Amino acid sequence: MSEEPAIIVPETKPENGTSGSAAHLLEVDCLSKRFGDLQAVDQVSFHVEAGEVFGLLGPNGAGKSTSMMMICGQLPADDGQVRLDGHPFNASTLNLRSLMGVVPQDLAIYPELTARENLDFFGRLYGIKGKTLKSRIDEILSQVGLTDRAGDQSGHFSGGMKRRLNFGVALIHQPRLLILDEPTVGVDPQSRAHLLDCIRQLNADGVAVIYASHYMEEVQSICDRVAIIDHGQMIATGTIDALLDRMSSELLLRIAEPSAEIRSEIEQVAEVRNSPGDGEPLTIVVSHDQQADELTLNATLTHLLQILKSGHVKLYEVETNEPNLERLFLELTGKRLRD
Repeated sequence: MSEEPAIIVPETKPENGTSGSAAHLLEVDCLSKRFGDLQAVDQVSFHVEAGEVFGLLGPNGAGKSTSMMMICGQLPADDGQVRLDGHPFNASTLNLRSLMGVVPQDLAIYPELTARENLDFFGRLYGIKGKTLKSRIDEILSQVGLTDRAGDQSGHFSGGMKRRLNFGVALIHQPRLLILDEPTVGVDPQSRAHLLDCIRQLNADGVAVIYASHYMEEVQSICDRVAIIDHGQMIATGTIDALLDRMSSELLLRIAEPSAEIRSEIEQVAEVRNSPGDGEPLTIVVSHDQQADELTLNATLTHLLQILKSGHVKLYEVETNEPNLERLFLELTGKRLRD
């Protein structure tokens, strides 16, 4: 990786917490939350525009879920402000509640009710009634692919079907902002593809989406911009292309274990990563910026091959490791497992 860190400073916050632009449907300004001695969220700020899919990423315990709970009014912030459609938003601003739909990671449907009854119940909570509600329920059932199972108890559904109904419940009142917390966790590939297609269609219709997921390939495929939170702080934000452009490409050479002398020569030219187990190939890593001089790169590879040849070191394979969101995430947050 290049010496320049792949970190983008979060957007500058306007004075007085105002959005400064009618295009900013959601403005999150300096949100903070402490639990005893733990600073769970520390001055997190970002904005989401209408018709944008914004990825919110972070390791377990990073403050991502706490931030989302404050944004949707389920948890009061110690400091900072959330503005929705230009107005302050919190648990008491019920008049703005209908602008937001939330799909929690834990299922929020009643298993003893049918799919239609679940949608009817939540629709009435938002004041939708009569023919309007019936028409809206039919639309949602078709949208999430549950028309044929509308009269079945949701408790008997597969995991993917429950997730699709959970998603549909959040859409019943036609929100302008949708908050999705791991909406595809544990679902089958067909349900995952269907949900992602639904999100793309909502996005095309102008609905703003905050998308939190540990599936980096999903985030990279549907999000316009992303923010990465770690230890309660925003450590990177921007378009995915802009973030990845700051990363280096890697050329990986898998080799047999060399002598200590040859390994020392290799380490003067490139990084050497130890194998995960005895007898496994070592990996030589040649990092280079995407704008790197091709002649310099070729000279480095030529030198390495000469070292390997002189030391009679077997070369098993050569692999290119291009920048992607998973690599960025691991480089910024580390690879250590967290509870």
